[in-house]
Amino acid sequence: MWRDRARVPQGLVVMKLQKLTSHGIRRPPARVTKINTKMNNWTHLIRFIAKEDQQVHLGQLVDTSRDVGRDSVDGIEIKAYLIRGTIFDGKVITGVVYTVERLLSPISPSDCNYIRCLGLNYKDHAKEGGFALPQVPVLFTKPRTALADPYPASVTIPKVAQDGTSDYEAELCAVIGRTGRDILEKEALDYVLGYTGSNDVSARKLQLLTAQWCFAKGLDGSCPLGPVLVAPSAIPDPQQLAIKTMYNGEVVQDGHTSDMIFTLRQQIAYLSQGTTLEAGSIILTGTPAGIGFFKKPPIVLEDGGDIRVEIEGIGTLVNRIRYDDD
Repeated sequence: MWRDRARVPQGLVVMKLQKLTSHGIRRPPARVTKINTKMNNWTHLIRFIAKEDQQVHLGQLVDTSRDVGRDSVDGIEIKAYLIRGTIFDGKVITGVVYTVERLLSPISPSDCNYIRCLGLNYKDHAKEGGFALPQVPVLFTKPRTALADPYPASVTIPKVAQDGTSDYEAELCAVIGRTGRDILEKEALDYVLGYTGSNDVSARKLQLLTAQWCFAKGLDGSCPLGPVLVAPSAIPDPQQLAIKTMYNGEVVQDGHTSDMIFTLRQQIAYLSQGTTLEAGSIILTGTPAGIGFFKKPPIVLEDGGDIRVEIEGIGTLVNRIRYDDD
């Protein structure tokens, strides 16, 4: 009789396909898929919680053509080959395929040694603010507690920054994979583990109170990263990438990494002079023109807003804005 579902009440069909839990109903457990893969090194790495076991894993995207940041928002299924090892030595791509329950920041706070950031590193951004081009990199830092995940994680604006000046900054992020010191410019990109997107969320009023920007740009959750870490083999030239920001569906930044004042090679070489640049260091490379503070009228990150950083070859880092009410 089950062959003719038209004669069976819909509720009975649903109950037949589902199992009981303490609440009455649960989904069947997800199955882990195993297939053959000939990949030796990852090219598009994600850190994620798997549907199959609810554990955190590293994985190589099965379909590298997808923008998994947008797919996560749109509810499109994301698959990844399990990677064994850490983000630094995870060279074994298995044939085990997991389904992504939730995307996480590609690098965890425990694997992050230091977050180094460049200010005023795009010519058009310096111009929009009326600043002279810097002769040396303008540096500031963020603590590891600033790291945040992609959607469905939110960018949380704490009470101290709820003053109507919270702002976005789309940035290309480089993760260092090898420890080095006094690195030559021509060898600098050899130290890069991969590239991802970032949003340097900034509290402008707090920033203008002091010459040091670390507090205003280092609040908890002010450095979301993602959605994927792309290997240098897939992005041979980080100075040839389009970068943009969309806020509530409107393009508010539309730049290109070729406009950087100091290239990533120059940044890595500079940051390592007399200073050990450790594996796990994160470099935020600056933002193009179009920040909200310089708009007329200014654009402010409001509670419930949708902020997206899109970088060519990497994908879209999506977050919702949430005002902390604790």
